[in-house]
Amino acid sequence: MRFPCVLASILALWLVSGCVWIDSYFLAPPEDTAQELYEAGMDAMGEKGYNDAQEYFSKLKDRFPFSPYSLKAELALGDAYFLDEDYLLALDAYKEFEALHPSNEDIPYVLYQIGNANYHLFKSIDRRQENIKEGLEYFYRLEETYPNSEYAAPARDLIVKSRRILAEHEVYVADFFWRTDQFGPAWHRYQYVVENFSDIPDLRDYARKRAEYSYFEYHKTVSEEERMRIQGSWKLWLKKWL
Repeated sequence: MRFPCVLASILALWLVSGCVWIDSYFLAPPEDTAQELYEAGMDAMGEKGYNDAQEYFSKLKDRFPFSPYSLKAELALGDAYFLDEDYLLALDAYKEFEALHPSNEDIPYVLYQIGNANYHLFKSIDRRQENIKEGLEYFYRLEETYPNSEYAAPARDLIVKSRRILAEHEVYVADFFWRTDQFGPAWHRYQYVVENFSDIPDLRDYARKRAEYSYFEYHKTVSEEERMRIQGSWKLWLKKWL
């Protein structure tokens, strides 16, 4: 009697283990939960594995859009791009977060990071400074809307640096006009610096002196052109009556 019972037990165990083996072979492994994906992403961030972190946070957003961890992942994704120095993708992530969660408590940080990412996109003075201009807009918003935020002070520091970049760009363009004897455009550019960057004394004073010289040269050119025009008109009139 004992033998059949033992045989039945062995058969049952074999069937159970066989089912487990079949399931493990043919069925897909269970997906990570939202919490597991978020924690894996944060672990990757701690180890500076920013590409892995981006993958974890992106999966979390796609698979669990309504999870509380998805909100955290949206912001962390921007940080992963920023720390990976992929500032354009960081901008997209931060701007998306602001658009979706305008009243979130992390908005001061998001505004700062949008400005900061734009600031890091600066290449050289001779290029167009659209990113610096956009960054300033976000720094000003942060300073005006959240003056007591912990990010307001570092934003003010970057405002000073960003404004200097813009002033140096304007001076660079004005100097180019000056070197190529285009004194009219040079005068207007120098004048713009004087009127709009009084908070940068060294560039303001330089631009003021150059503006005076440019205007003097420009005035001489206009006077000569005017005399030539009058002289040409007089000759035409004289020929008409001769």
